[in-house]
Amino acid sequence: MSIEFFLDGRAVTAEAGQTIMDVARANGIEIPGLCGEKRISKTTSCFVCVVKDKKTGKFLPSCSAIPAPGQEIEVTTGEVLEMRRTALNLLLSEHNGDCEAPCTLACPAHAAVEEYVRAAGNGDFEKALKIIKERIPMPITVGRVCPRFCEKQCRRNIDGEPVAINEFKRLAADRCYDTYMEDLPELSGKKAAVIGAGPAGLAAAYYLRLNGVQSTVFDQMPAAGGMTRYGIPEYRLPKNLLDKEIAHFSKMGIEFSFGKKLGENIQLDELKAAYDAVIIAIGCWQASGMRCEGEELALPGIDYLRNVIENGCTAPNPGKVLVVGGGNTAMDCLRTSVRLGSKEVYCIYRRTEAEMPAEKIEIHEAKEEGVNFRFLTAPVKLEKRNGKLVLTCQKMTLGEPDASGRRKPVPEAGSDFEIEADTVIAAIGQKTCAPEGVPVDRYGCLAVGEDGVTAGNGIYGAGDCVSGAATVVEALASGRRAALAVIRDLFGTPIPEDNPINVTRGKWQSMTKDEIVVLRNDLADYPREKLSFIPLEERKNTFKEVCSTMSAEQLASEVKRCIECSCSDKEECKLRKFAGEAGCKTDAYSGMRQKASYDVRHPEIIQDRGKCIKCGVCVKICKEVVNKSLLSLQKRGFDSCIGTAFDQGLPESCRDCGECIKACPTGALDWRKKR
Repeated sequence: MSIEFFLDGRAVTAEAGQTIMDVARANGIEIPGLCGEKRISKTTSCFVCVVKDKKTGKFLPSCSAIPAPGQEIEVTTGEVLEMRRTALNLLLSEHNGDCEAPCTLACPAHAAVEEYVRAAGNGDFEKALKIIKERIPMPITVGRVCPRFCEKQCRRNIDGEPVAINEFKRLAADRCYDTYMEDLPELSGKKAAVIGAGPAGLAAAYYLRLNGVQSTVFDQMPAAGGMTRYGIPEYRLPKNLLDKEIAHFSKMGIEFSFGKKLGENIQLDELKAAYDAVIIAIGCWQASGMRCEGEELALPGIDYLRNVIENGCTAPNPGKVLVVGGGNTAMDCLRTSVRLGSKEVYCIYRRTEAEMPAEKIEIHEAKEEGVNFRFLTAPVKLEKRNGKLVLTCQKMTLGEPDASGRRKPVPEAGSDFEIEADTVIAAIGQKTCAPEGVPVDRYGCLAVGEDGVTAGNGIYGAGDCVSGAATVVEALASGRRAALAVIRDLFGTPIPEDNPINVTRGKWQSMTKDEIVVLRNDLADYPREKLSFIPLEERKNTFKEVCSTMSAEQLASEVKRCIECSCSDKEECKLRKFAGEAGCKTDAYSGMRQKASYDVRHPEIIQDRGKCIKCGVCVKICKEVVNKSLLSLQKRGFDSCIGTAFDQGLPESCRDCGECIKACPTGALDWRKKR
């Protein structure tokens, strides 16, 4: 016998025994639910499927409520949606797990780090490269120059050194780049102009092509690459490898036009008239000064490096060199000077080594090559005397933290001293030099909207000219965002976002070794594999690449050190899916979370109690469907959990069943299937 009732004012029919959720879904109305399972008796524990009886004002769990004739049910009103959001936020408030691994969360491009590490470690380099290029379209370059944001957050830091994540990217690219090609869609007829052939511009063109938009990349220089070509020395990034990487963009059909500078021989209005969109990715090509008297006598760091690169790694011996600055550009200038024959090379930096923004590996290698560091030293005046440059400096002490979060250097009275040199290089920073007509903000960067890329009127921005000088991987991420914004505006296609819900157990710096959840039974405890460097004297006297790529055998060993922190169920987790759709926040409610507690005694099944929402579905599946009673709700209150009798663990026979795993909405029970 059927009845008629109303869902959001729409008349619908229910057959005998159908719940409100059944009828809603039959009529194309999706109601989220975590504990509903047709094969078991009703649980109604999560309350995520809540609806409202308009007449009585009562909220009902739609997975179990049977409709009544003429009943008026509200399904999608603001009040109902807020009630569901509250239920989901409460579940998230004590959910303790990792949706994504800390390495992926740390990567500016949000590359699927754990996935490509696993693929490459298992010898499937083509699969690894495909995963990498979903977010990093210049893996040869990034595999050599990335500051390794991922490795800094790797939880193996807590008991030694991080997994050599970057080396997996580098080897996958080195092995497969010659034969790899993306599946390219047909061109839509839309065209975009990209101004700047650096990493941001190349990434923008790459993702435009993957979405069917033809692009032409304009650049002021005679070859593509931007600062990866003209700012990164040969010993870090061999230009023949960069050439191979950039040639791939041409193979994809991306066009290049060199010797074109915005505001000089190409104009923004002309490009806007000829193309459907214009992406400005002109970078930061203007060096910052030393902010002291006589600074014009110093060579700008980026100009110094570009001159050496453009001349095929040849230049006169610069003599005694002083480099003012503490970033990676400063390290490049220092180490380049060593290779040009300088026997005295000094780094002048106004803070201590701990505050230096340069990568630790760059500082370490500079020291190995003989660079001298003068910390807590700031320039005051630069002048020329008797054919020599004389830099007057003063000693500094560290005071209170400034806007950067680092302790501000304060001059010591009467501490001035002089250093004589043949060459002084200013490597303080870089800024954008935007031509007239390009909208800029108060810092001189391209002015964009809240999405970080849209400038309006068909103009978009990407890379360093938006953010200020940053890293290659950050520029690639920015280029992708700009391209997707163009696709959104040209075709009305929403920008595909990463799932906004990312529960994390935290960074390794705030954890003890005992708090690290290890779901693998074969985790290796041996040290990190070592890179193979060319001899030190060869490093100091040539521009050869300083180290070789790790071998496949090394990475097969290294992959065993990966904890594999991300959730094995992250792609199917219903809690993550529904919470993301509802706009929930992992910190909407504060308080103590469940402690990490897990059981990996079974060879094929994991039980991660921190992810359990105590819906009870697994208990009922085991009892009512499998006719076993292996699982039960144990303890009371906040400490309640799902477990086995006398904590004996799941029996071996569970390997042939897995019904509880199929029904678990959060991955608290799952196969140990990652590898």
